[in-house]
Amino acid sequence: MPSIYTSYDRNSRLTWVYMTTFLVLVIAVGYVFASALDSPGILPFAVVFSVLMSFASYWWSDKIVLSMSGARPIGPEDNRELFRIVENLSITAGLPMPRIYVIEDTAMNAFATGRDPEHGVICFTTGLLSRLDKTEIEGVAAHELSHIGNRDTLISTIVVVLVGFIALLADWFRNTLWFGRRRGDDSEGGQLQMIFFLLAIVLSILAPIAATLMQLAISRKREFVADASGVLLTRYPEGLASALRKISSDIEPLEAANRATAHLYIANPFKGGRGAKLFMTHPPIEERIAALLPNGH
Repeated sequence: MPSIYTSYDRNSRLTWVYMTTFLVLVIAVGYVFASALDSPGILPFAVVFSVLMSFASYWWSDKIVLSMSGARPIGPEDNRELFRIVENLSITAGLPMPRIYVIEDTAMNAFATGRDPEHGVICFTTGLLSRLDKTEIEGVAAHELSHIGNRDTLISTIVVVLVGFIALLADWFRNTLWFGRRRGDDSEGGQLQMIFFLLAIVLSILAPIAATLMQLAISRKREFVADASGVLLTRYPEGLASALRKISSDIEPLEAANRATAHLYIANPFKGGRGAKLFMTHPPIEERIAALLPNGH
């Protein structure tokens, strides 16, 4: 069974793999777009901007996510029992005590963020804190703390920013088509530019889709790992399973969530249609509960 200790090193390596892959992808897409529009200046701009975006996503992604979510920090005097639960779990996991934030919303949900355990943050909605019992809150807190220990928070927040940049780059290229482009002549150079132009159109459509599918696949896998790691901390899988049941049965959507941050939450913050499994931000709750309680308790 995966644990915080077995996932930490792996996810630290994967962080650099994802960032390197993203940079290569941006260079490739930028090269094709620059060739298609016969504008060599596009490529260095895309590379420099992607490096800056990678740097920003590493250092400030947690602040960006918390700001987007309308979350506010709380102290021990605001909810002593919650702080006691998280502190005990942090000691068990051998992790620093994360900062605690809340979102004023009656919907039930939670997420974790932060580039490393020393900058970890766990955010709960007020609806979750008021409607779950102690063992259920403990299960949710252990799940989110596992995300921090596993370095899932770094990967997920970086992916949010990088996938968004790929989409912006593709949108920018499609928008430039409305203003015309430099057309090549009938020479070999012009024909080559036409090939790049057609390839760029295909990439502007497929690159954001591929990046999003990668984001969703990463999100679904990390939820199963965090469930397993969280249970190792609490030794009580029924607590997290019960919390997931209640969260999934809540029909109220989380107003603070958006498509960029949806995969960060413990459960899909958008209620309603299920959609194709390929495009889901989270594994089905039924599958997660079945993995937690294989004997069907």
